[in-house]
Amino acid sequence: MQLWFCPLLAFLLGSIPCGLLIAKTHGIDIRRHGSGNIGATNVLRVIGKKSGTACFLLDAAKGFIPVVIALNLILIDGRGPFLTLHVLRPLALSLPASQQLEGQMLQVITGLLAILGHNYSPWVGFKGGKGMATSAGVLLGLYPFFGIVLLVLIWLGLFLITRYVSVASIGAAAVLPLLTLWGAWHHGRIQDGTWNQPLFAFTVAIALLAIWKHRSNIQRLRAGTEHRFVLKSKRS
Repeated sequence: MQLWFCPLLAFLLGSIPCGLLIAKTHGIDIRRHGSGNIGATNVLRVIGKKSGTACFLLDAAKGFIPVVIALNLILIDGRGPFLTLHVLRPLALSLPASQQLEGQMLQVITGLLAILGHNYSPWVGFKGGKGMATSAGVLLGLYPFFGIVLLVLIWLGLFLITRYVSVASIGAAAVLPLLTLWGAWHHGRIQDGTWNQPLFAFTVAIALLAIWKHRSNIQRLRAGTEHRFVLKSKRS
């Protein structure tokens, strides 16, 4: 059951267009305003702080929740989940350390499908957001806490320097695989052969996906027409 349930749940949760639904409560089709994107950044710009923050948290939860469930349903000897859901323990599939790679692949695929569900939601014609908030939720579940802190600091630094959300997002995405390698080496995982190879492949995949989803922003940056972030608080 765990082989199909976790990825399926992740895609279904990820596909919920939270930004579109939040904007609808304000009588707005977010696809017709701002950048036309249904993600948290456009909701923040068009509707305001409260709605934008709510959208970000909900989009992040779409990635975090299925990953935590997968970590509890697909257990690997010697590597317990950081957040234990005891109610799921009777349903858990326990894998020996010799099958660590297979277990990690299932956990990572679950996270990837949550992001793909957000980016290519069947409820909005297989379109969606850029996946940054959902990716953040997935990484919060899969990634070491220190790595998350470093990634947030990198994003904030780039944003404060440039005032471009797109530059901060692209830069953080690009550096993510390098942080993964550094963390594995720092903790001796690469040296002893126990590092999370599927997680590294996942970070490469979502970095490339994030850059691809920002291709229109890259074109505007090159043309000098990309808008710097200015918060509008006319609505709450």
